[in-house]
Amino acid sequence: MRRTRLSNSMKKEALWFYICISPWLIGFLIFTLGPMLFSLYFSFTDWNIFQKPHFIGFNNYIRLFTRDRVFPKALINTFFFAGISVPLSLFLATLLSALLNRKLKGMRWFRTIFYLPALIPAAAMSMIFLWVLAPNTGLLNQFLSAFGIKGPAWLLDASTVKPALIIMSLWSVGNNILLLLAGMQGIPHELYEASKLDGASAQQTFFKITIPMLSPILFFNLVMGVIGGLQTFTQVYIMTAGGPNNASMMMVPYLFHHAFEAYRMGYASAIAWVLFLIIVGMTLIVFKSSSMWVFYESEVRK
Repeated sequence: MRRTRLSNSMKKEALWFYICISPWLIGFLIFTLGPMLFSLYFSFTDWNIFQKPHFIGFNNYIRLFTRDRVFPKALINTFFFAGISVPLSLFLATLLSALLNRKLKGMRWFRTIFYLPALIPAAAMSMIFLWVLAPNTGLLNQFLSAFGIKGPAWLLDASTVKPALIIMSLWSVGNNILLLLAGMQGIPHELYEASKLDGASAQQTFFKITIPMLSPILFFNLVMGVIGGLQTFTQVYIMTAGGPNNASMMMVPYLFHHAFEAYRMGYASAIAWVLFLIIVGMTLIVFKSSSMWVFYESEVRK
């Protein structure tokens, strides 16, 4: 009898659980899972939005990997951008967080200043950097000219356009700083006191205590950075449109071009699923590697 009552209460609790999450569940099915399944079907079709899709099998994928000359460039550019900007952002955010964690007068103002750029929308930031990176009147080239250095045409030269986009990506490390700074302030002071008693230097304390204790936050920032870096769109679309000569073309702008400019929605769906599989694969690699460098306080390792 007791088991029956417990079972009924558990069923009632489960029912209320599903009732509470039903708005999200319905939204997920209609606005996320449904469109994903439709796009998977469309990736096997020739569809221009205005006519009925025509099933063509794997032709879109075959063309993508064998006859499309721009796709390999977009893929390489995407990996280059994410492979450099994400580690640099993590390094810069960790360094700035360590500096902003010091107890100095006016530190709250400095923390606010470093976080403010993260609040600027990507479109507005792209417009600002169009001026900052302008060849003659740009703020960056004017700064370089003060030291007798002639700055390049950052966004107009194929050799400098990707470094320019990477420099721009470092502007918004405020979100990473916020999380890392919170993590640093949550590290028990007893650990630092014990390291001082053992005669550890500041460098040893940072790498042996601070970094391991921050590793879960670094892991989160790395995963989100990889996902975001592989989906870079706004700054490329606004600042370079993939040029010059596709030197800055990346996967999502290339997808957008085929979907909403060339009206090849089936081909764009194939690109989207290739990108989805790449993101899933990269995320799984990061998760798999986490056991080697991510440390949790409650974890006991032999």
